[in-house]
Amino acid sequence: MDHKKQAATIPTSRLFLYALPAVPLAALTFPLYSFIPTFYAEALGLSLASIGFVLFAVRAFDAINDPLIGWLSDRFRPAFGRRRTWFALSIPVIMIGVWKLFWPPVDATVNYVGIWTLVLSIGYTGAILSYTAWGAELETSYAGRSRVASTREALTLIGVVAAIIIPFALGWADAGEFHGFALLATIIVVTLPIFAIATLYGVVEPREYTRQRISLREGLSHMSKNAPFRRLLLAFLLNGFANSIPATLFLLYAAQRLGMGDERGLYILIYFAFGIVGVPLWNAVANRTSKHRAWCLAMLFAMLVFSPTPFLSQGDAVAFGIICVLSGLTLGADLTLPAAIQADVIDVDTARSGEQRSGAYFAIWSLATKMALALTIVTILPFLEFIGFSASDSSASSPVSIVWLGFIYGWGAIALKIPAVVLIWNFPIGRAEVDALRASIDRPS
Repeated sequence: MDHKKQAATIPTSRLFLYALPAVPLAALTFPLYSFIPTFYAEALGLSLASIGFVLFAVRAFDAINDPLIGWLSDRFRPAFGRRRTWFALSIPVIMIGVWKLFWPPVDATVNYVGIWTLVLSIGYTGAILSYTAWGAELETSYAGRSRVASTREALTLIGVVAAIIIPFALGWADAGEFHGFALLATIIVVTLPIFAIATLYGVVEPREYTRQRISLREGLSHMSKNAPFRRLLLAFLLNGFANSIPATLFLLYAAQRLGMGDERGLYILIYFAFGIVGVPLWNAVANRTSKHRAWCLAMLFAMLVFSPTPFLSQGDAVAFGIICVLSGLTLGADLTLPAAIQADVIDVDTARSGEQRSGAYFAIWSLATKMALALTIVTILPFLEFIGFSASDSSASSPVSIVWLGFIYGWGAIALKIPAVVLIWNFPIGRAEVDALRASIDRPS
């Protein structure tokens, strides 16, 4: 079948309606891991290490919560649709969680952070698992899946850019006032249900290709034997951990290594703005080569660009800006290409097991993403504090800790991306393999 014809089966208007909720969903998730720990440390005086361990505890809960929600979303089939129903039910939970977490009282404690992060995590998991599985099932072709993922992730980046501009535009140093995160929470609570309703009633429930129901034990057995899945999952975890290090340390690195103040937000904005630019660029590379090879080239380019960061110091704002531009271009690949490959890997399981279990697979990937972010919070932040680094008072940070901050920020990511590239460079699923898998799945029983 002609790949170009297959890729155009979903009208652009419907694809846009599907992608709309990605904007508010991204606007709440990026600050949660990159800004909120620093906000609670700087504005409320909480310990970074204690925040890190609380967030890691929530991620440990997700080890049970994510697979359970993924399994339930595959298993139960309400009349409204198994993807649309779970997505709809999760939106109010997200609204409550983000309102509480992003607009805390001035006497908020670490326990407060843990409780509302847990609520937000439950709601977000229910929404994002059904949402990404929905997207993976909208298209069945190799190129079409890239189109769905790139559209969704382009809007994701728009949401991230909004999440950067809004808090820094209003400021968030004084937790007792209507600060930037309170404004962001208000915008999310207003826009998320509106966009979700547009998606729920404007996008059809995708066709299900299940031929037989299998038990949980059989499903786990098929998943464990899915070699491309295991390979992609490990690379996904390594690259996610690599990306979470500079994402978590960005504000601290810019402030205490480069001596920046409020202009830190501008550099984050530059990074994500060029991430949007990179989406069509890396999709073009993928169309000329393959999704997995394009992703590897993007990771290699990111490693090259990031290599000078440990040697920057105060006054190197221009050099850091160039790094933000070039590394931002690779973000488009990290967001879109693995997501498109995930749908191909699920086909391996569907063809062998006879049951389409996208929710279960995306649950594992979601958990890997969360664990990658949590690993940074529970390992890197406590280590920096241990060697004398202070997030709330730069004058209290030891010179050794500032040096370590630079090397961890730059080379920590590089060290983790190297094995990810090795795993993905000769990935066994490409266009021909997807065509063969789809022929098996589509064949009448």
